[in-house]
Amino acid sequence: MSDRRMAVGNYRNDFLKEVEANVEDGEWVKMCMQCGVCAGSCPLGPYWEHPPQEIFMMIRAGLRDDVLSSESMWMCTSCYNCIVRCPRELPITHIMHGLANYAHRLGLAPKMNPTRRFAKLFWNNIAAGGRANELKLSLGLYFMDGFATGIKKSLQMLPIGLGMLKTRRLNPFGLLAGGNCKDRKGIQAMLKKAKELEDKRKGFA
Repeated sequence: MSDRRMAVGNYRNDFLKEVEANVEDGEWVKMCMQCGVCAGSCPLGPYWEHPPQEIFMMIRAGLRDDVLSSESMWMCTSCYNCIVRCPRELPITHIMHGLANYAHRLGLAPKMNPTRRFAKLFWNNIAAGGRANELKLSLGLYFMDGFATGIKKSLQMLPIGLGMLKTRRLNPFGLLAGGNCKDRKGIQAMLKKAKELEDKRKGFA
């Protein structure tokens, strides 16, 4: 075997091993038989940059940068159709979310992807108070792209908000009261410790 072929082989093996070590259920990637049932079962199938089976093949081919910088993992809506229909029962949803999280932690995820931005906004909201504060989350979502865009989105949603008020599906006083849990500091300390342990285990520290 030539030096070039040996180098390519090592590169492929290294990235597959990296995924197996750092991505939830990553060891299942090598079990994919490329049937495409996952892509055909996905509600967003036609819009994927790379459907799951293609992502798995790219991992096995060693295309690290192409995989970790892809928009594809952020397309998953957790409908679980792929898992239910996969002939080999691969945990595809878990792998896609795991890849997205790993790419985010490495700083390789697409910065302007709306799903990634919302996920980060939602996590920060939960971590701050121990549970979701709907008012802060909604305001953060509306104004994510700037003040002018936020005002425009708010006006667009005004009829829906008024309708919810009218049918008593929205309590503005409850929103203003906030949603912090009783032991907010304890929750934050637990999350901080969990992150420290995960970083140490995975070599991010």
